Amino acid sequence: METVRPIDSQRAENSNAAASAGGPNFSPIKAKRAFEEVCEQIRREIALGTLKPGDRLPPERDFAEQLGVSRTAIREALRSLENAGLVICRQGMGGGAFICERDSSVVTQAVSDMVMLGQAPWDDVTETRIMITEQAIRLACERGTDKDFAAMERDIDYIEQLTAQGNFTRRSSYITEFYRLLALATHNVVMLMLLESLSELSRSLLAKVDPVPKSDVIAVRRRVVGFMRAKDPDSAIEVLNAHLRQLDEYLRSQSKRPAPNTANRVSDK
Repeated sequence: METVRPIDSQRAENSNAAASAGGPNFSPIKAKRAFEEVCEQIRREIALGTLKPGDRLPPERDFAEQLGVSRTAIREALRSLENAGLVICRQGMGGGAFICERDSSVVTQAVSDMVMLGQAPWDDVTETRIMITEQAIRLACERGTDKDFAAMERDIDYIEQLTAQGNFTRRSSYITEFYRLLALATHNVVMLMLLESLSELSRSLLAKVDPVPKSDVIAVRRRVVGFMRAKDPDSAIEVLNAHLRQLDEYLRSQSKRPAPNTANRVSDK
């Protein structure tokens, strides 16, 4: 979505006209740190829904003129928003700055960095994952459709097939799909991003200890889906929480060892 409006003595009038037309309502900026104001305006238009995933921002020169700032301020703002996962900048024919699609990897990386820097203990990650999963199950029991539950059951069948084939590499990379499908059944986009991120963080940690697949994962998941189909969130939560706590204990025990014990490695999720 590209809107370019000249900066002149009728700025306010032009701004109001743009707003009434349904386009992004960008305003000229006069600030010491102009790039921050550019970021704020773009974030505001995303929040208001006038800029949507896939929309293209004005070309750098036009955008700078429209906002009354330097092209350097525009470049710094776009770089900041790209680092935040809100904008993607593409080069070449048809390139430019585009509003990103939803991407939970940004959240995953942020939490992962906090854990690595010691700013967030792993216990907090586990506790939050359990709480988010519990709420996801409750919402899925309320809002989930037969199609949602069928997708989860097909995923369990696929993991079982990979296990039988001994394709543990593919199984490991695909193992968190169950949690994505659980989150989809909540029909809550924020829940989806949070559960995807926390599950991926746990998966990446497990990959570092090179786990052998845990034998009861398939049975646990079948029980969870069965309880959700029966609209029994408490039983589903009890089963899955016990599984996640067991996984957490394993990860903590492995983190205290100088080298993984190949005889006792397990894999979730």
